[in-house]
Amino acid sequence: MATEETKMICLGCPVGCSLTVTHNKDTIIKVEGTQCNIGIEFATSEIRDPRRMIATTVRVKGGIHPLVPVYTASPFPKPLIMKLMEELRKIELEAPVKIDQVVLKNALGTGIDVIASRDLPLAPD
Repeated sequence: MATEETKMICLGCPVGCSLTVTHNKDTIIKVEGTQCNIGIEFATSEIRDPRRMIATTVRVKGGIHPLVPVYTASPFPKPLIMKLMEELRKIELEAPVKIDQVVLKNALGTGIDVIASRDLPLAPD
């Protein structure tokens, strides 16, 4: 199996170390450039299972605003982000929307919910 070298910026803390990760597919051989153990953990997870928190909006019918902000309850698998965004574009909620309301349960079978991050009341008559 060929050894690869991947360069990345650590997002684990505000320092933002420039990392060079030597690996065979998802087996980490060496992490260089880190100033703390967070960099090693970040590089390992980034190579094996990259994930990101997602924040976006979904449409709302009958609310005081046409969109409500939403976010994933935990970091979402990076390869599935575009598919998640496609699914969220299909959703139109009915007002009122409550903060922490689950907008999409078990998104794409990942076990991760998409949640409303604010209240959105009905529009006045």
